[in-house]
Amino acid sequence: MKIGTIDLGERPVLLAPMEDVTDIGFRMLCKRFGASMVYTEFVSAEALVRDVKSTVKKLTISDEERPVGIQIYGRDVDAMVEAAKIVEQAGPDVIDLNFGCPVKKVAGKGAGAGMLQNIPKMLEITQKVVDAVSLPVTAKTRLGWNFEQLIITTLAEQLQDCGIQALTIHGRTRSQMYTGEADWTLIGEVKRNPRIHIPIIGNGDIKSLDDADRAFATYGVDGVMIGRATFGCPWIFSRQQLTLDEKIDVLEEQLRINVERIDEYRGILHTRRHLAASPVFKGIPNFRETRIAMLRAEKKDDLLAILERCREELR
Repeated sequence: MKIGTIDLGERPVLLAPMEDVTDIGFRMLCKRFGASMVYTEFVSAEALVRDVKSTVKKLTISDEERPVGIQIYGRDVDAMVEAAKIVEQAGPDVIDLNFGCPVKKVAGKGAGAGMLQNIPKMLEITQKVVDAVSLPVTAKTRLGWNFEQLIITTLAEQLQDCGIQALTIHGRTRSQMYTGEADWTLIGEVKRNPRIHIPIIGNGDIKSLDDADRAFATYGVDGVMIGRATFGCPWIFSRQQLTLDEKIDVLEEQLRINVERIDEYRGILHTRRHLAASPVFKGIPNFRETRIAMLRAEKKDDLLAILERCREELR
């Protein structure tokens, strides 16, 4: 599969862009374990244009994680174009347009999946961003706003006509949020459309490489993207079986990278979310108390000490 000139190989598995999740440490580890491509946290176009420091920091990428995409969201055409130009200067391999985030603070304001209620503006943003930058532009969206508006088969062609070079489809509507099961049948229909010539990447309910294999075989997609199943589990992209000690070593490394590359406060903030969600600790009796301690930790050494106690309890 290729996005422009970027060759991701056969059956690539990609890390989805997720706010407060796909920080630089996590991306670097996912890449090391086999992710074909990774994405930064999605960033607000308005905040980038206003030069909000915390948002600008999200544009920091490393050559070790390439190929890497930066995803932007917004509802204003001019702001999205200006943000895309700012992102281009950060040097990613791809600029991705977020037309799929369902959360109220994004979609409720007309951005993200909210764009599914204003297709003309979605297409205008896409066309103008494509025209404004030299990097490949891709998009991520959903099947439609709700079950009465399953528009993805037509929308995919329209976005392709605007010049995007790949399309990721989450197999849910906005109204579903993250509930119910992802419906891949329409994703497969888009892929089988003879008028579609860009790569189609499927997303939704992929919890393992075996799930990804089934999606490739059943729906013929060009790529598969994994989202929530990666929390605290960067090794999900590897077929290698890690020991418990190795997994805890990886989580400790993630913490160290984030503290070094971001700062201690935000590095810990990002990492402890992964720790609290990681399947590694499911065997610890009364883990709830330990989880609370993880979520309250404010110093790197304190969090490392909690991880070492977990290691001992699991042996």
